[in-house]
Amino acid sequence: MDVEASTARRNPDKITLRAALYEIVEAALHTGGITRRRRDPLINCGDGILTLVRPGDRTPKTVLLDRVIPELGRLLAEHNAHRPAHRLRLRAAVHAGEVHYDRHGCFGEAVDLTFRLLDSPELKQALSRSATPLTLVVSDPVYQSIIRPGGDRIDQNRFRPLVHVTIAGQCHHGWVQAPQPAAGRNGPPDRERRSAWPTRSPVDSGNAGRAEKMPS
Repeated sequence: MDVEASTARRNPDKITLRAALYEIVEAALHTGGITRRRRDPLINCGDGILTLVRPGDRTPKTVLLDRVIPELGRLLAEHNAHRPAHRLRLRAAVHAGEVHYDRHGCFGEAVDLTFRLLDSPELKQALSRSATPLTLVVSDPVYQSIIRPGGDRIDQNRFRPLVHVTIAGQCHHGWVQAPQPAAGRNGPPDRERRSAWPTRSPVDSGNAGRAEKMPS
């Protein structure tokens, strides 16, 4: 996950924002039962955080999507309401795949793809057009294996294949989630959802892949 427009902040503000970011992310992960025993320590990315969740039956990918991400959005909104001078708006990316390690840290195509999705112009545009403080993109394997089949708490109709990145000559698609319409707002929900989307044509997507570790 990455903080919007962090380079425009001065260092004293960044100190406050980074402390709040770590506190909020830790709380959201805890809500989903992703304790420190089930993940690597949070990795500092300067103006963001990389979280590596360890694979296991007790930490399914659905936990990230239907518990952690919604809680992250709620905590961000709560923070911004109480501290408007230090508002936080985040882009978040969720992917699953093999992660490798050496003495310098983690690496691999799964990590590369996660960051490429996170830094895509399409996702930045989606967040800039949204009134909500969190915009999510998931990789095509995560969409195809978790979101597309549907579920009680994940609405596949809120995702669009807006992000397209190329790594090692291979094209990858990312599915961006529309913000949930605010309760009590006037106008039909469909119109509100469409207004949040950047203009991009849908594309055909590939098959799901096997996940062994989930960088987000």
